[in-house]
Amino acid sequence: MRKTPLQIYLRYSHNITIAVEAILSNKLKSLLTALGIMFGVAAVISMLAIGKGAQQEVLEQIKLVGVNNIIITPVFQASEGKEENNSEDKSKKQFSRGLHQLDAKAILETIPSVKKVSPVVALNYYAIKNGKSYPVTLNGVSPDYFEMLNIQIDKGKPFSLQHTDKGTPVCIIGSTIRNRFFSQSNPIGQYIKCGQVWLQVIGTIEKRDFTTSASDEMGISSSDNTIFIPLKTMLMRFKDRGAITPDVMDNMAGGGAVFFLGGSPDDEERSQGPEKNTHQLDKIIVQVKETEQLSATADVIKRLVLRRHSNNYDFEVTVPELLLKQQQKTNEIFNIVLGAIAGISLIVGGIGIMNIMLASVWERVREIGTRQAIGASRKDIIVQFLAESTLISITGGLIGILLGLVLAHLIHLMADIKTIISFYSVVVAFGVSATVGIIFGYIPAKRAASQDPVESLRH
Repeated sequence: MRKTPLQIYLRYSHNITIAVEAILSNKLKSLLTALGIMFGVAAVISMLAIGKGAQQEVLEQIKLVGVNNIIITPVFQASEGKEENNSEDKSKKQFSRGLHQLDAKAILETIPSVKKVSPVVALNYYAIKNGKSYPVTLNGVSPDYFEMLNIQIDKGKPFSLQHTDKGTPVCIIGSTIRNRFFSQSNPIGQYIKCGQVWLQVIGTIEKRDFTTSASDEMGISSSDNTIFIPLKTMLMRFKDRGAITPDVMDNMAGGGAVFFLGGSPDDEERSQGPEKNTHQLDKIIVQVKETEQLSATADVIKRLVLRRHSNNYDFEVTVPELLLKQQQKTNEIFNIVLGAIAGISLIVGGIGIMNIMLASVWERVREIGTRQAIGASRKDIIVQFLAESTLISITGGLIGILLGLVLAHLIHLMADIKTIISFYSVVVAFGVSATVGIIFGYIPAKRAASQDPVESLRH
């Protein structure tokens, strides 16, 4: 006689009810059985959260360095304590003035794949306002600098063509400086003093999330504590290391290596020690039109600047985006390894469930025989034990999710590692835990169903 859907439902629900009663009557054993799943799920979620956080940091760094940017930075040559091997090498160094505006101009005009170029001069100064001073970084840049590095001006306006051509003493300030000097007033139109120059504030920059792992080598730096001025303003009113001064002429006449010194006492640290700064610019940022052209353009830039510097390697060309994408690829592999290691703990937890359920079958032989004697089929026994293992696994998975969320938060707080919990990782961890319960619960369930009713009742 064929059973109705209602009868099938009632029969299987009865089997599941028996499984729930068995779990509740042995709470401690059920908890110990689920421990492997709990910690396995927690490990999967927390490890994937670490990997996701690392990936997000890389994406943020790519955003900070801008799209398709190439960074050219100076390499300082020791001017003391070293003797040249021959006079030719020594004379060559005299003809390299280091990074210069003319290098930036040549790159922009010569290489077709270059979209924009921004020279950068950076000095350390003290900003003064109403008798209060604060150490800041003073950056001389071109108007394209902000767009190239995705720096947003939230109040005011960017540098105009008139500002850049005439070297007007205007500035755009970072959020830290704005909060330090203008917390109670609107900074636009007000003045702030750097060195002996009064700068009029024409704009402010919104605060940026700056990761500690970001480095100046890849062109990433915080703009919060920076005052930006036009490049010509920097060279005219503050310091131009490319200017020919009496000190430079005397040094050339003495046969020493050429290095250019300005007159700013605030930049003394740049001319201390055996390494002399011979570079007019501290950085040249080059933006390429297409990502596919990054590597080729970087190679052309290297050869161009090297020829202009008389084959002196007094500069370094870096492609931050390619480095960061390589780092991202490494992080993805790292995530797979972390997930695999954490997944092994889930398998171990499943084996633990299977072992304890097999032991439970042996302990409950008489119960199995009684159920079979009163009409339970082998399918009923399989459903009962399979439901028991699956419920233990699912419960352990739910508790493991909570543990994983807490663990990821603790890692972020205590180790200062960015963690991002994704919905995908939670679903995968929970799905695997439920699957493990079904797979590893089937063998004990099948063994329970295969028991001989007569022998079971005699047990």
